[in-house]
Amino acid sequence: MAGAPAFAQPSVVPVTVVGDAIPASLTGVPGDAARGRAIVTSRRSGLCLLCHAGPFPEERFQGTLGPDLRGVGARLSAAQLRLRVVDGRRLNPATTMPAYHRVDGLARVGNAWRGKPLLDAQAVEDVVALLATLTD
Repeated sequence: MAGAPAFAQPSVVPVTVVGDAIPASLTGVPGDAARGRAIVTSRRSGLCLLCHAGPFPEERFQGTLGPDLRGVGARLSAAQLRLRVVDGRRLNPATTMPAYHRVDGLARVGNAWRGKPLLDAQAVEDVVALLATLTD
């Protein structure tokens, strides 16, 4: 579909939130940090660097609106990171971070995106795998 990101899928994997985390992998398959890095630094799929800065020296124009990603893997567990990527509004209803793996209850969603998560379950796991490695 034109305009949809390469990682979008037609459905969302159900999740169980425990406290401030999603303990179980969305796929049962370990994420790939290299694929996660490609998503995080992409200006077409993840768009993470629009708001966040991180240890990506080759990337220009990193954001300052969201927390710096440096050391995030030392501050948060993979389960905590997973919830923040899937749907950060569960923790902070006022966050501007998009819900990357949720489709219900969203406002002002473009036609090309309705009913589709921004990232599929494996892409979420790949991003979590990368973020978990950012410990310095």
